Amino acid sequence: MPHIGFFICPNHRILDLAGPLGAFEEANSFIEGNAYRLTVISEFGGVVVGSSGVPVHTQSFRDATFDTIMFIGGDIGSFQNPGVIAAAKDLAARTLRVASVCTGAFLLAETGLLDGRRATTHWRLAPELQQRYPSIRVEADRIFIADDNFWTSAGISAGIDLALALIEADRGTEIAREVARELVVPYRRYGGQSQFSAMSQMEPESDRIRMALAFARDHLAEPLPIERLADAARLSVRQFGRAFRRQTGETPARAVERLRVEAACIRLQNGSEPIEQIAKSIGFTDPERMRRAFVKLHGQPPQAIRRAGRQENAV
Repeated sequence: MPHIGFFICPNHRILDLAGPLGAFEEANSFIEGNAYRLTVISEFGGVVVGSSGVPVHTQSFRDATFDTIMFIGGDIGSFQNPGVIAAAKDLAARTLRVASVCTGAFLLAETGLLDGRRATTHWRLAPELQQRYPSIRVEADRIFIADDNFWTSAGISAGIDLALALIEADRGTEIAREVARELVVPYRRYGGQSQFSAMSQMEPESDRIRMALAFARDHLAEPLPIERLADAARLSVRQFGRAFRRQTGETPARAVERLRVEAACIRLQNGSEPIEQIAKSIGFTDPERMRRAFVKLHGQPPQAIRRAGRQENAV
């Protein structure tokens, strides 16, 4: 019976725990015999209260052995505790597979176990992870990463994506797909974290600016000068430009560029279309212009995004 431990600290995020725990629980309904055994553990055992105030009963990490350990995200300050770091090292040393959800990567980083490895975490905290632990190769736009037997995932709900990938590795594609259908989540989300973060960052207050963004998203292949966006918002160009910048923090041209890069990311990772064809179909006048936009927003060219997507899909 494969045994999975979910290691939590005070002020953990409840969804970081509940998402993957629920996925493995659901997987058991499709497994005949040898189902997953699931245990929530902590440094001392007993009740551990998360950031939401919900108490969770746990066992001490010393009370059992595990096939997989998942370090659950939460308050980064909790991961500085020497006892917690020692517990993580001990668990990882006697476990076949080690994983983290969201900021749980910071605890793995504290142990030194991610040194020289590829890893990810929540997009907002990825720069901090890289700055604190320069020996780790942080890939900020990934939903999850598998580097040998160390798996890390992006923010919060990405713990479900990670659990589905682990289930697929253990039980095969069909069971993983069945679990995804039961949970009503995508079996495999294509594209990186930017597809979720960029639009939320630009979320405007007024319906008129939202209308312009929606119009832009639906007409990426066409020229989108500010005059056309202002017309979609039913504002003068001057009013629109000021309101757009104030509410989104972006110029209209930069926002359109972000939307085009996001659309390209999904197609790069979810197909084999030539890059030149993708560039033309989403409104970049040529591949070089798209390349410059990718380097500016992601720090790497479209070819690197495509390679990363193929590696992820091969997991």
